[in-house]
Amino acid sequence: MTSHSRRFITHYLLPPLALFILFLVAWHFYAAGIRFGETVIWKGTPAYFVPRPSAVWEAAREGREKLVTASLLTASGALAGFGASTLIGAVIAFIFSQSLLIQRAAYPYAIFLQTVPIVAIAPLIILWFGSGFTAIAISAFIVSLFPIIANGTHGLTAIDPQAMELFAIHRATRWQKLTKLRIPNSIPHFVTGMRTSSGLSVIGAIVGEFFAGFPGEKFGLGYLIYQTSGQQKIALLFAAIICSTLLGLAIFAAVGIAARLLLRRWVRGQ
Repeated sequence: MTSHSRRFITHYLLPPLALFILFLVAWHFYAAGIRFGETVIWKGTPAYFVPRPSAVWEAAREGREKLVTASLLTASGALAGFGASTLIGAVIAFIFSQSLLIQRAAYPYAIFLQTVPIVAIAPLIILWFGSGFTAIAISAFIVSLFPIIANGTHGLTAIDPQAMELFAIHRATRWQKLTKLRIPNSIPHFVTGMRTSSGLSVIGAIVGEFFAGFPGEKFGLGYLIYQTSGQQKIALLFAAIICSTLLGLAIFAAVGIAARLLLRRWVRGQ
């Protein structure tokens, strides 16, 4: 094992793994109770309130096909919304960086996307676009758009004055300032916005599924959570929530790895 591998295991793998094990132990004793002989320290909680980790695992094993299908459908909606927000958010940030008047006029409406609850406008999305994949992707898009706009605009406009003076001295054109100065300066900021939006897109997709859902017998994690909650299938509900968390972590990790490779290559290029 190389020193780099040992360092990765020691510093990045073991701490969260140890915390996860402690969490499982605490969860088990909270649900099952704590006893020393005949003495009951904590009697535990009913299974319909907080199931044991073993019960959640058994429910996940029995419903694995349902969970996998739901996770893939939710991931498709979240990724579609995230991709659209990254592309459109970058274009909007570029427009804001080129015109201060447009930025001042339109930026408050971009903030509106961040402040309005997606639950409040979900019925309108269904009315305009119908139920199914499109409505779910639009919900994910709306929730994840603002971080791209905010971070991208900041990266394109927060330029070192001395760098701007240097480009002015050499009589650089607006296009040269954009490609040689503004865009390189904005890349780390865009990466930060993408990391934030990647997690929000999963939230938007799941909330969209509460209202829109998929046609036919298909359903994502959001609808599965809603369904199992109504049917009092608490163990499967916990499993669906854990799958939602793992899906968000997976998308965030994938974006983080891609961003790290991009930034590493960019720094080397610089």
